[in-house]
Amino acid sequence: MKQRLGNVVRGFFSIFVSGLERKNPEALLEIEQQNLRKQVVKFNTSLVTHAALVERLIAQVRKLETDESDLHAKTSANLRLGNREAAGQYALRLQEVSRELDDTRAQMIQAEQTYKDLVRARDVAVSVAKSKIEALKSGISDMKMKRAMAEITELATDMVGKVGGSDDTLARLEEIVNEERYKAAGRIRVASDSLEIRDVSIREAEQGVLADQALANFEAAQTAGHLTAGTQAGLPASPVRGTLPDGN
Repeated sequence: MKQRLGNVVRGFFSIFVSGLERKNPEALLEIEQQNLRKQVVKFNTSLVTHAALVERLIAQVRKLETDESDLHAKTSANLRLGNREAAGQYALRLQEVSRELDDTRAQMIQAEQTYKDLVRARDVAVSVAKSKIEALKSGISDMKMKRAMAEITELATDMVGKVGGSDDTLARLEEIVNEERYKAAGRIRVASDSLEIRDVSIREAEQGVLADQALANFEAAQTAGHLTAGTQAGLPASPVRGTLPDGN
């Protein structure tokens, strides 16, 4: 039961971690870069140890070469002097040093080659890892750009759908605006018509007043003319407001 519960907990935790990784791949990539740096440091530490071994073997080879050369000279000198016993001892030591030198030189060559192989392997691994990291960075940038474009496209699609038919808010607003426009146009027309009628009435009234005044002036002028003619003929003057007889 505990094992099953542990499996469930680990499963939920794995799902949770996977979700975080998907939401923030940059953080995961940064962690991998840090891990790569740590691995390179650890690998270089091992390389330092191996390089120290190579240097120690090189030093041993040089010392053995010197010993071999010295023993070879001593063996030859004692042999020329006829001291065969001493020459034999030097020759025996020379054999041992030569054998040790061969073994040490072989170890040195192998260690040197191993060091070079390790350095090459490290460089190749780091190069491959860097290439993958750069590719992932490019992929993450492209992913972020595509996500942004997808969100914009989805938003635009949603807006087009709402404007196109599913949402009638704009249609109602258009109807209200048109109705108010028509009402305003009607008010303008009524006001314009009322203004024209008023102007016509005013003009008609003015024409009537002018006509009455003109008629009064005409009558006054006619009366003044008759009075002038009667006075000249010795006739009695007619009343000012009277009318002349027909035929005169």
